[in-house]
Amino acid sequence: MMTRSQQGRTNRLTRPSIAIAAAVAVTAGVVAAAPDAKTAQPGPKLSLIAASKSVTLDSWKDDPGVYLDLGTYLTSESGAFELKVTRKSYKDPVVASQIIRNGKKTTTKALPAGLVKDFAGLPGFLQVSVVDAAGKSVLKKTEPFCPNNASGRVRPDAPAKSKYPQSCPVNPFTLGSVWGVENGWAANTYAGYYSAPVQLAAGKYTAKVSVTKKYRDLFGIADKPQSVKLTVRERSWEEEEGGAGGGAAKVASSSPHAGHAGHAPAPSAHAGHGAPARTDAPAAATTGAGSTFNVGHGPYPPAPPALPWALKKQASERQGFSAARVGDRAGQTDGSRRAPAVQPHAKRPTGKATVPDVPKPDLRSLPAYGITVSDGYEDVPGKDYLAFSANVWNAGPAKLVVDGFRSPGKELMDAYQYFYDAKGKQVGYTPTGTMEWDPRPGHEHWHFTDFASYRLLKADRKETVRSGKEAFCLANTDAVDYTVKNANWHPENTDLSTACGQENSISVREVLDIGSGDTYTQDLPGQSFDITDLPNGTYYIQVLANPENRLKETNHKNNSALRKVVLGGKKGARTVKVPAHHLVNAN
Repeated sequence: MMTRSQQGRTNRLTRPSIAIAAAVAVTAGVVAAAPDAKTAQPGPKLSLIAASKSVTLDSWKDDPGVYLDLGTYLTSESGAFELKVTRKSYKDPVVASQIIRNGKKTTTKALPAGLVKDFAGLPGFLQVSVVDAAGKSVLKKTEPFCPNNASGRVRPDAPAKSKYPQSCPVNPFTLGSVWGVENGWAANTYAGYYSAPVQLAAGKYTAKVSVTKKYRDLFGIADKPQSVKLTVRERSWEEEEGGAGGGAAKVASSSPHAGHAGHAPAPSAHAGHGAPARTDAPAAATTGAGSTFNVGHGPYPPAPPALPWALKKQASERQGFSAARVGDRAGQTDGSRRAPAVQPHAKRPTGKATVPDVPKPDLRSLPAYGITVSDGYEDVPGKDYLAFSANVWNAGPAKLVVDGFRSPGKELMDAYQYFYDAKGKQVGYTPTGTMEWDPRPGHEHWHFTDFASYRLLKADRKETVRSGKEAFCLANTDAVDYTVKNANWHPENTDLSTACGQENSISVREVLDIGSGDTYTQDLPGQSFDITDLPNGTYYIQVLANPENRLKETNHKNNSALRKVVLGGKKGARTVKVPAHHLVNAN
């Protein structure tokens, strides 16, 4: 069992504490003047601003490093700043275009080919330089920018809510995304968990932040760098626990989100299934591009959601180092948007089951990723397993809605798929299998059976091993393609705490929304592939959606995805090589 000190160090690796000198919220008074570019650019007026003239950031003695959140924002006025980012297939490069709306007129401006290489944001958007008290340069770096970063309004007449998604996708097999800064809003420019901490000794510094020339020219942004006074403090968790500030090191109490977590910007994995329940994360010191939406099922906790400046200010004003808690709740909306699931019908559907001629979902599989070899741990010693992450997503044009109903005393729920017309009215239903209760720690919710199947195929594409995992709790963990028809940029049930019921539930509703997918990590024995006695050579991981065709779809021919792997090594020390999947070189 870890000591509180050990727990503090563990949490600190992913969550630096809140700075005392958090700046005030962005207000209309700090919005810069219109750009003074030589040639007026069509579209919104973008400006770089600083929320505060000074910030204080922390470096920890036994794990030095400063998360360089300097509180600079990109504002958008005279219209929203919107980018559409897509790729036709994994054989094609990522392309981006700016969508410019002027009343009823919409124009599209293609960004230069090769400028955007993935879906994590605009690369090399910012230039950050830091000098010490003597004026000596100690740091110079560029940072990417995700327009969907934590944001807020800069004037009171701006739209009350931003229509854009909450973060930039990080799944390596993302197909399409929409990025944007709402009209009259500002988005934090810090790269957050896409950016490694920097090494700065305790002391006083001056940081200068500017938009790089290629983006100033491209979007007509004025060349007005922002200067921020920076204080770096050196701190120790042991000292915090022993002193008056000890409250900062304490981990917040368990939340309803425990047990379901997401992946960090690297395509690691997801938490929630087969993993111990986790506690609610203290607020990170960043307002940057945290993985606020991409949560899933697997062994690793996520980067915590980002906090807007107003909430950071509120936290710092309460008790020095007291940690704010992330998550949407009464009086707090921090951008994580873990919305409650739509409630199931109170009673079973009545009348004759029908499958009407209305739009239906289109389930598709992404190629496996996060592929590694592991042993059987203490549970199954002497075994070798091939672990991987898999995602099934909904390309629309209708969302998948499945309700489960339990007869008194029965262990299984009867599951029904629902159908809706263009106005959202339910116009039909059909039986579609069952739901079962999973009592294992880290699960403890209702799984819809036969949603997907995972198989390891030999080089001749014939099955050799099948995963024991075929029952799932549906949740919108990944934004796979928000450019498809009817895509929902703000899906509900993005975590498991609200979507999949409790042991005593009489009914549940599970939804896979349009444009979103559900990632499961197959890392546990019984889920991952047992490769102990398999010969070395070429294999294919098959992710197969709707294997028994129980769910009604628009297309059943695109449900399978294959990922090539090459096994090597010896028993107890097996290896795996994962060739690139066309242009996607992510294992």
